Amino acid sequence: MDLFSQFEIWTFFAGLGIFLFGMHMMEESIRILSGAAFKSIIRKSTGTRLKGIFSGMFSTAILQSSSAVSLMVLAFVGAGIMNLIQAISVMMGAKIGTTATAWIVAVFGFKFNIEAFSLPMIGIGGLGMIALAKSPRYVNISKFLVAFGFLFMGLDYMKTSVDEISNVLDPAMFEGYGILIYAFAGLILTAIMQSSSATIAIVLTMLFSGVISFSAGAAMVIGANVGTTVTVMLGAIGGIHTKKQAAVSQLLFTTGTAVVTLLLLPALTWVVLDLFSFDENLVLGLALFHTIFNVGGVMLYYPFIPQLASRVEKWIPEKTVSLSSYIHKTDPKIAEAGAVAFRKEISCQLQFTLDFLQPIFKLGVPSKKLNYSDLERYHAEIFEYYSRIEAEELDSKTFEKMDKLLRVSRSLMNSAKYLFDAKDELSLLESETDEIHQKAYQTIKVRIKSLILTGRKVEVEITEGSELEIQAAINKLHELVETGDREFIQMCSAAVSRHGLKKAEITFLLMLNRVVTQSCRMMVFGMRTLSEPEGELLQN
Repeated sequence: MDLFSQFEIWTFFAGLGIFLFGMHMMEESIRILSGAAFKSIIRKSTGTRLKGIFSGMFSTAILQSSSAVSLMVLAFVGAGIMNLIQAISVMMGAKIGTTATAWIVAVFGFKFNIEAFSLPMIGIGGLGMIALAKSPRYVNISKFLVAFGFLFMGLDYMKTSVDEISNVLDPAMFEGYGILIYAFAGLILTAIMQSSSATIAIVLTMLFSGVISFSAGAAMVIGANVGTTVTVMLGAIGGIHTKKQAAVSQLLFTTGTAVVTLLLLPALTWVVLDLFSFDENLVLGLALFHTIFNVGGVMLYYPFIPQLASRVEKWIPEKTVSLSSYIHKTDPKIAEAGAVAFRKEISCQLQFTLDFLQPIFKLGVPSKKLNYSDLERYHAEIFEYYSRIEAEELDSKTFEKMDKLLRVSRSLMNSAKYLFDAKDELSLLESETDEIHQKAYQTIKVRIKSLILTGRKVEVEITEGSELEIQAAINKLHELVETGDREFIQMCSAAVSRHGLKKAEITFLLMLNRVVTQSCRMMVFGMRTLSEPEGELLQN
């Protein structure tokens, strides 16, 4: 009997396509439903290596995508809000979390009548997406149900397509190929499909149908684990050094774990099949094997996370490139020139800060793409230059002016930090669909937009006669900020009596408004100082 006549190739590819579509839809719906919650968990729950591992494990188990969590970690590392040790810990935890998919597929995909629960989920979810179209939250819940149904429908199609192969295929014909070939096949499949979950589903299907042996399936799962690093490596291309360090760290951890596991494969196979008696249920046995080697890899590397981070930092060092436009070109020993360069640099810092804030509030594409770590480094450069020029002799009045400019630099940095720290809260506010929260978000956005537009008028060089016009614009901005603050508080007060907002909601809104107002006030102070004519600011 012809082998390929028994393999329903289009049924298999249809099943694979439905499975991948279900995974993508489920990941998307969970991400939207969770809002900023999981990002907040990953960002904040990484104080220690152990916390980082549990954070990555929990987030991946829920989001069902280690690649999504790892890419999120790269973004946090690039933004300077997570160091390399924390990033390695979270990505290690993500490897354990991704084993949840194998358990779900192994437990539900081969023991129950798939149609009995996949079709109702697709039906209920599909109707919910239409009937509840006005509610984004319920639409995404419905989308999750459809996705879960598709996940197992696709698995059923794949299982059906290879069922008949086992009748004519002798698994012994593959024995001569060696374990490494199977591991490489798992790696390539995952790299192509960008999903280790899909690869593992295929492996479990082949194992269930008797097409491959347990050892071959285990090797493919090991390869699939390594294949997930391709997505992360691609995500680090063109990124700053910290993102590349995190990606290479994951590659080393994953590859090292794979090598050790392949060497110990006979012993681990004995543990799963004989010690834990899964020889009669190879599918569940493979899910257990997937968990054992990932947990083992984390335990093996856990004590050496700091050393791994240190080694990678040496391999991929930070390229020190000055962000400044003036001070790095000006010798601080020439005091008068240094004072002028210092003032111009603070004005550039204002523009950098505005560029940084634009994408946070979705106010167009900035002229420079900056992350928070860039602002921190830039501020450090400015302070270092100030310290060097302060040692030189200048008259007391000029130093007083420079000290005022340094306060402007600190105010700009603090303003950026406050608004950046409130980024998740702002995203959460934007995602709310009720009138009060939407109005609150829009009023905040109006203030920030005016702040950016006014700040752009504060040029590096104030032309003669323009200072009065710019000061008038800054005064108008200040009045807008203060009026906006009062109106926001009045709006919250009215919402309590009319709409019965909960105490937690009111506190959330008021605290967020305070952060925005204080940040705007600091920026206005900076603009006012910088808009003073250069001669008046830096001369007697």
